[in-house]
Amino acid sequence: MRLAELSRHSGVSVATIKYYLREGLLMPGRQINATTAEYDEEHLRRLRLVRAMIQIGRLPVATVREVLGHVDDDSLPRTIRLGAALWALPQVPEPDEDDEYVQAAHQEVDALLDRLGWENAKRLATISPAYRSLVVAVAAFRRLGYGWGAEQLVPYAELMHRTAVLDLDLMETHPSQAEQTEFAVLGAILNEPAMRALHRLAQEEESSRRYGFE
Repeated sequence: MRLAELSRHSGVSVATIKYYLREGLLMPGRQINATTAEYDEEHLRRLRLVRAMIQIGRLPVATVREVLGHVDDDSLPRTIRLGAALWALPQVPEPDEDDEYVQAAHQEVDALLDRLGWENAKRLATISPAYRSLVVAVAAFRRLGYGWGAEQLVPYAELMHRTAVLDLDLMETHPSQAEQTEFAVLGAILNEPAMRALHRLAQEEESSRRYGFE
């Protein structure tokens, strides 16, 4: 398809597509002549991913470029390739390692991973933003006087592991590793808000069952 067709099928203006091409967010089309290129379904799929990341995920162009660089890097092992793409997404601020609550939170999170037998997650702890995010959350609970640690987190972590199995099962239905990584990134942008919304709806439902509306 030509550029005008790609615009029509994607709903993205020609000017915006040209901008994405200049910024390296979209791979160049196959040159037919000096002024015309041809695009295919790969371009359409990538364009939709870019639009979701920018419009729905509110990611800056530089972050989108970094994420897509990991998506396209087939020299990386699959776990690192997937992790690198997800780690490039916006994360919580770095924990203050001199803070006593952060130090205690590290101990709780490490104890949680030990209880779960998540050895690989523990191996990745030094580079994983998810690990640091959990440390920040646990430290915040403890700072406010709540005993939120390994014991309380175990049942939540077990639920999340079942969710991760579902995620990867669905991801693996896509044929190529690039598509699988794209799907995982899109899932982080779209599925995580959906999971958060379901969690809150479930809380509303359970609260109304227990306490009614009075």
